[in-house]
Amino acid sequence: MLFVVTTVNYADRSTLSIAGDAMQSDLGISSGELGVLFSAFSWSYLIAQLPGGWLLDRFGSKKVYGLAIFLWSLFTMAQGAIGFFSGAAVVLMFILRFAVGFAEAPSFPGNSRIVAAWFPTRERGFASALFNSAQYFATVAFAPLMGWLVTALGWEHVFTVIGGVGVVLALVWTRVIHSPRTHPRMGRAELDHITEGGALVDLDAPGSPSSGSGRLRHLKTLLTNRNMLGIFIGQYFINTITWFFLTWFPVYLVQERGMSILEAGFVASLPALCGFTGGVLGGYLSDLLIRRGVGLTAARKIPIVVGLLLSTSIIICNYVTTSALVVLIMSLAFFGKGLGALGWAVMADVAPKTASGLAGGVFNAFGAVAGIVTPLVVGYIIDATGSFDLALAFVSVCAALAVLSYTVIVKDIRRLHLDDEPAPGAA
Repeated sequence: MLFVVTTVNYADRSTLSIAGDAMQSDLGISSGELGVLFSAFSWSYLIAQLPGGWLLDRFGSKKVYGLAIFLWSLFTMAQGAIGFFSGAAVVLMFILRFAVGFAEAPSFPGNSRIVAAWFPTRERGFASALFNSAQYFATVAFAPLMGWLVTALGWEHVFTVIGGVGVVLALVWTRVIHSPRTHPRMGRAELDHITEGGALVDLDAPGSPSSGSGRLRHLKTLLTNRNMLGIFIGQYFINTITWFFLTWFPVYLVQERGMSILEAGFVASLPALCGFTGGVLGGYLSDLLIRRGVGLTAARKIPIVVGLLLSTSIIICNYVTTSALVVLIMSLAFFGKGLGALGWAVMADVAPKTASGLAGGVFNAFGAVAGIVTPLVVGYIIDATGSFDLALAFVSVCAALAVLSYTVIVKDIRRLHLDDEPAPGAA
């Protein structure tokens, strides 16, 4: 369910990147203005991270996350109507994208909390990688559909159709999501297995240490802890790659490589499929290393470092001319990014028990900053230079800096214990 919800989550985020070129033509939007619209989501996504994490800790993942799915889908559908307000289209689109970002803020911290509650330590890498890889699968599943909608029905229907899918999914969520102890099909053997393996099965239980907590005074502890800060910084640089792909990559294919919108929708799905494959493989390999006796720190860091080094290859696109080679290089870069995108598995390993939502919110806030900076920087570079060359160099450097963050700043990967928590357990 987390995989399906996150797939729709990222489809909602990427609607503007598919519809963007047609919207520019119809509504007279400049590249700079489009960059601002791309970043609108991340402004509110950033602002809402700490409140979203607090709400998850206070009211639980099921209620907060379910409401979030419904609201972000509703706001996505509304974007299909901005063509009726052409004089104020940019302003209205900014407001609606801002609202989508605000509503989506609890999503990934919620994913992390649910994985921490349901999965023992040695299974978290694959579980976290699976929901995180949905960001690539969203493009595989929905980019061709969205490209067809633009061509056959108009860009407006990209928003109405994808948003409508999310509204239905919000209703399904309320029926199928439960905490471990309250799930109607939970057996004693399974509950014992995940509890003994380190799953935080009582994370949302009334009266548990985390229930009603998420204390904001813990924010200073999170930001001054070396390991946590290194993980946060690494997420910023990793998300730079993500947000280039979600926002400017389809525009790059159309404007720099001369593809049609329909072609770009299909072509974008190929690197995305490689990113999905890398994401699932990274989590599987990390858990496999743990089962083979490799320490948690090495098991998490090896796929991260290898994958992000592969992601630096994106700069090679500046030196090739054929579209086939561009797609091949982009596929390699996003395979590497998927392989190394284990940040949420690491968060499930290290987040304090009584402030897991808050820690996930801070982690996601650093990623959201990249979502603001990346579209703006790329849009400015394109306006200033007339090409994507420096933009791809910028993304490549950020991948290298993510490697440095995990190798130089982050030391041992272990759960952070807060002063007012009970003595740390096996998890």
